[in-house]
Amino acid sequence: GEVISFEGFLQAYMESNDDEVEKEQENGLLPPVKLHEVLSLKDIVATERFTQRPPRYTEASLVRRLEELGIGRPSTYAPTIQTIQNREYVVKGDKEGVERTYTIISLSKGKIKETEKTEMVGADRNKLMPTDIGTVVNDFLMEYFPDVLDYNFTASVEKEFDSVAEGELVWTKAIDKFYKIFHPIVEATAAVKTEHKVGERQLGIDPKSGNPVFVKIGRYGPVVQIGVAHADDKEAPKPQFASLMKGLSIDTITLEEALKLFDLPRTVGEYEGKVMVAAVGRFGPFIRHDGKFVSIPKDLNPLTITAEEAIALIDGKREKDEQRFIKKFEEDPEMEILKGRFGPYISYQKANYRIPKTITDPASLTLEDCKKIIAEAGEKPATKKRVARKK
Repeated sequence: GEVISFEGFLQAYMESNDDEVEKEQENGLLPPVKLHEVLSLKDIVATERFTQRPPRYTEASLVRRLEELGIGRPSTYAPTIQTIQNREYVVKGDKEGVERTYTIISLSKGKIKETEKTEMVGADRNKLMPTDIGTVVNDFLMEYFPDVLDYNFTASVEKEFDSVAEGELVWTKAIDKFYKIFHPIVEATAAVKTEHKVGERQLGIDPKSGNPVFVKIGRYGPVVQIGVAHADDKEAPKPQFASLMKGLSIDTITLEEALKLFDLPRTVGEYEGKVMVAAVGRFGPFIRHDGKFVSIPKDLNPLTITAEEAIALIDGKREKDEQRFIKKFEEDPEMEILKGRFGPYISYQKANYRIPKTITDPASLTLEDCKKIIAEAGEKPATKKRVARKK
């Protein structure tokens, strides 16, 4: 604890109230005492405390930390942070806190009293959080490239780049120096053969098949795997795979949670004589019905979604799609006038064509008008880039 021997400017700010006294006690401030003075015991209070993890970074605090370490430059901070988000190494989001119980033990007037209180811990708001892929990539790099990832090494390279920019160092010498260190490490890492894969973890044994259950990073993200591939035995059963749903992590998923994922795809029910199937794909959980796909929102679980909820999603998707249509033509079903991000356009034979701004009412266009616009566009249709949805 501390004793204030001279208040100075603090005298103008100190107020004598219970809150301030309590705050002083928490900060370790003691009342004025003299050397060898006998103190009488009033009470003793012991409060259980836990070590707090370092706070996660926001974009601003990460930039400050990079500046402190001498890593990067003002022109590279934003692209660096954007890159790790684009590659899905980190995501910006919120995390709900959890309630934790702590104990307070006090001794007063010869009596010991024990009480319990609760506090919320672990809450994050608008923070950069590592993903499973980011954690695996980090572990791999730290295992095989520890020197290259060292903060001091990175900072020294930044200084060399500054010297190159100022004309004090020839860039070929700087690159040659780095390459001689980096390239042998790459070759040595590529030559390493190990059965253990970074990020792979065995959860236990599948009670149905007796095969081991693993969780790891697959081609399109974290997956659970039952069984092991046998390259030498073509008749051996192939491993089964299931994608992790949002909210599950390769670090914390349990065997029970992993095995439930293999209940998918599951039949939810029927609608209009067609089966509704719930499943999880590369872009998250979805309902498949009549050859079409409808995304399942975060507040619904594909393992428990009901037929009524699935029907509501299908109808909602149809209504939304219908609102995109401005006009259809019975004589040529491939010709459609649609609403787009940048205004109305004509869709015909998997190509999109802009409607001239001089046309204020696209719904008034006839089939012949649309064909004329397409003909005038010639060989330069405003094609919309289509990305195949992989399941």
